Amino acid sequence: MSTQTTLKRTLGSFRLWGIAVGLVISGEYFGWSYGWSQAGTLGFLIVALAIAAMYCAFIFSFTELTTAIPHAGGPFAYAYRAFGPTGGFIAGFATLIEFVFAPPAIAMAIGAYLNVQFPALDPKWVACGAYVIFMTLNILGVGIAATFELIVTLLAIFELLVFMGVVAPGFSWDNFTAHGWAGAESFSSLALPGMFAAIPFAIWFFLAIEGASMAAEEAKDPQRTIPRALGGGILTLTVLAVGVMIFAGGVGDWRTLSNINDPLPQAMKVVVGSSSGWLHMLVWLGLFGLVASFHGIIMGYSR
Repeated sequence: MSTQTTLKRTLGSFRLWGIAVGLVISGEYFGWSYGWSQAGTLGFLIVALAIAAMYCAFIFSFTELTTAIPHAGGPFAYAYRAFGPTGGFIAGFATLIEFVFAPPAIAMAIGAYLNVQFPALDPKWVACGAYVIFMTLNILGVGIAATFELIVTLLAIFELLVFMGVVAPGFSWDNFTAHGWAGAESFSSLALPGMFAAIPFAIWFFLAIEGASMAAEEAKDPQRTIPRALGGGILTLTVLAVGVMIFAGGVGDWRTLSNINDPLPQAMKVVVGSSSGWLHMLVWLGLFGLVASFHGIIMGYSR
């Protein structure tokens, strides 16, 4: 007589929403501004909205699969059910690549960030320490891990809202629209290649939200909690992405922010100066965005 092992259902909509948003939230802090160098602010705004619409459709479809097959395997479980072992292997291997190769990059970013504040710290050892800490949280149980993820996600969102509020007095729509079509003042067919080239940077705003499906087997009443969590997650990320992009681009010459890894601190520096306490708070609390994504991805691939 065989028995089936299942994970304990402990997650409600709010904590599942925290996982979905936390997986992606670091993408609101850095990486996306390179899309400006390709498409300009207006061109990239159009691309980002198109990608947001695509991800909304994708998440609604994914929600149907997740509620029908609430299994921790995520895409592996769906492909296995539809295409058998071969299809399941291909989908599972692709998911494994995404969730194994992303955390080291984020861990090294955490290490590099702390190395700036504390030069004596070796970024590689900080990255290894981050792995040990957050793997331990997952070993202690999904309840503790999900609660921690929710807390750091809320802190990261709070910091993004603080950024928008602080730079709002220095915002100018004319700054945002200047040279907004791939360096030109008006739209033309010449802007299209840059807009297509900017698509990967727009995806960065939403990449990995599908990882929340890995926690579906641990969700209470998955037919209700999963649609609420994923739907609320994509809406939250879309609002934050558009807000951050517009406010950062309107405080000065956006071209100075288009090829750097820290567009938010640099945009805030234009408004409040380099010695402001607001700027130091942004730099410190910005770490929560990296931590939320790192910990969320570890939660996903551990399943």
